[in-house]
Amino acid sequence: MSDFEERYPSTENYWRSVILFGKNVASYKFALAASLLELAQSEASSISYDELAIPFSKHVARHLQLADKQGTSSSSKFLSACRQFNSNQMTQETLVTTTAKLGFVNVIDAFHIVNNKDLPIRFFKERSDKRGIELTDDIYRLAELQQFQNLPFEVESRWRLVETAWELNISRNIIAVEHDDEKRLLFTVDKSLRRVGITSSRSALNGYQKGKCFYCFTDLSLNTDVVYGADVDHFFPHTLRQHGFKWINGIWNLVLSCYDCNRGTGGKFAQVPEMRFLERLHKRNEFLVSSHHPLRETLMTQTGIDDAKRRVFLNEYYDGAVTLLIHKWRPLTEHAPVF
Repeated sequence: MSDFEERYPSTENYWRSVILFGKNVASYKFALAASLLELAQSEASSISYDELAIPFSKHVARHLQLADKQGTSSSSKFLSACRQFNSNQMTQETLVTTTAKLGFVNVIDAFHIVNNKDLPIRFFKERSDKRGIELTDDIYRLAELQQFQNLPFEVESRWRLVETAWELNISRNIIAVEHDDEKRLLFTVDKSLRRVGITSSRSALNGYQKGKCFYCFTDLSLNTDVVYGADVDHFFPHTLRQHGFKWINGIWNLVLSCYDCNRGTGGKFAQVPEMRFLERLHKRNEFLVSSHHPLRETLMTQTGIDDAKRRVFLNEYYDGAVTLLIHKWRPLTEHAPVF
């Protein structure tokens, strides 16, 4: 696990490590994660595989309609059953029965493995009769946290990133994920140069900042109707693009900010943050690099293949930005740092 989690271990960190750092050979982990988040809000703690199969198959079937490739294996009886359901060749009852038999073969054992090691906590355990799972206190603790409302968005976003990479079948080294300012959407380009929307940039970035404003560490919400909604901010202002600064819309330069820091009274607007925030940006980006494809490859392509080169890139960028924009900015108030 990365230094980020080791320094600040919490239930929330462990959950995000599963979603962001666990290896992916199929999308079942994301379907299970989405199902667990739903079940954590119910009263039942003992869940049979037949009961778990209902939300699990629902999520997989829905994503098959977005991207037909949901794993690295060439064939899967379970995925074939979900495709049959989507084409009205199978009833939901039959799909649930099939899911209970075939859908959980590997994901139950692999869910809590991150970087080839078991997590020290469990969000569920397999029942003693091997016919279902028992939700643990840790999943219920997760449900009590303020950030719980954002976790389904993060699972969905991560799932879209992974399945898009599989679906496009493009070399990891040439995929470039970019940001659409107007739609606040991450997108890439396929082999025919067709623009492919992936997922909300806010949802994709939130987990890498632990749900906090990049600048003042206020808790953020991915719900746009609340006061502390999350703005997508360019650390180095977008105006630098007209002066020849490359990759200004790159994932490395995007952070989530609260409304006050981004555009409120005393907000950042088109100013350069103080130098101390550059180290924070580097740390956040290294957290991204610790993640798996495709954000990792995009960031490394744009900023450097190793830590030293990425630091040089950021320092040169910062010097050039300050030379042009002069003024440096800091937030009016700051909470205790969490990364």
